[in-house]
Amino acid sequence: MRIDRLLWYLRLAPSRRHAHDWALDGHIRVNGRRIEKPSAGIAAGDVMTLPVRSGVAVIEIIALPQRRGPASEAQSCYRALDATSPMPIAAPQTKQDIEGDTKP
Repeated sequence: MRIDRLLWYLRLAPSRRHAHDWALDGHIRVNGRRIEKPSAGIAAGDVMTLPVRSGVAVIEIIALPQRRGPASEAQSCYRALDATSPMPIAAPQTKQDIEGDTKP
């Protein structure tokens, strides 16, 4: 499935045109590979890294949707990989993370 269509079907982009432009800008990664073409293919099991307003979202595609359905249907096709963990993969670094624990 094309990545622009998938973003629109999963309701991660408000329109197909927006999804198309988002992919062209090169802000999306699939399995660590930068995507610069809206026609890039994506399959179930792939991991996507997307920019969102609050930072970065890392999601795994569980199933490819057949249509742009209701939000509940779209959300059942992917799962967030870093949303529930105490230390998210894409969490912003703090000063303590960079310097390490200074207490003996």
